[in-house]
Amino acid sequence: MSEEAPHLLTEDVDGILIATLNRPDKLNAISRQMMDLLTEAVLRFRDTPELKVMLIRSAGRYFSSGADLRGGKQNIVSPVYNSSSARGIRENHRLNLNNMQQLWDEMEHIEKPFVVAHHAMCVGGGLEMSLSCDFRLAAKSAGYAFPEGLFGVLPASGGVSRLTRICGPHWARWLIMANKPAPADMAFTMGLVHQVYEDETFEQEVMDFCRHLARQNGEQMGAAKVAIELCAEVGRDSARHVERMGNSGLMLNPDYIKGMEEYLKGIGGKGGKG
Repeated sequence: MSEEAPHLLTEDVDGILIATLNRPDKLNAISRQMMDLLTEAVLRFRDTPELKVMLIRSAGRYFSSGADLRGGKQNIVSPVYNSSSARGIRENHRLNLNNMQQLWDEMEHIEKPFVVAHHAMCVGGGLEMSLSCDFRLAAKSAGYAFPEGLFGVLPASGGVSRLTRICGPHWARWLIMANKPAPADMAFTMGLVHQVYEDETFEQEVMDFCRHLARQNGEQMGAAKVAIELCAEVGRDSARHVERMGNSGLMLNPDYIKGMEEYLKGIGGKGGKG
């Protein structure tokens, strides 16, 4: 019997770390091995200055069918609260689920852009992972759903909280309460994905977008990611303070000074006043 292929493949291309979910025969169900390899990739992306963008994609007829319900998981058992109590279940959601909550939070906090590319159906844990990414791109053939409602539970690894923040309660009710799927064009209307591409050009469009991101100023990208998250949580006046605080550092950056000088030269010294 041949050795099983790794559940996640990685390669570096033009400053882009490409991570490919690689369990097509299992509909890219998220296994413990896949989570371990994805965690390694995310941390390498975080700690490698030469890597500017991380792209998550997959192979096969599903982007991901969600958590692998048959593959087992590593349980961290609370010494006080076991899984037979409501509090124990809450603790297990936080501590277990193959480290999902911790990794999705880390992806959300890293000051570099994460892009996820959906070429096909993305459900459950795969969708929860995608909600923690900065940019979600879809092919026409993509679709989205939270099947947890079929079992009488909630998508509790950020599914409810992130979906509601991104799409609002109106569409969260559609996917979670009504347990209805959303095809790619509908997901675009919901604000769930940023762009929908034709299937034939999808891979090239995704790489073009990632290369575009990789050319952007890294300091500005990191500050923007933090500022946007903060501004989504605070009132208008506090959000204006976030803007000013962010720019107070960026405008001392030699990249900004050099960029402004080049811009003014390019327009012949005319304009440029804001």
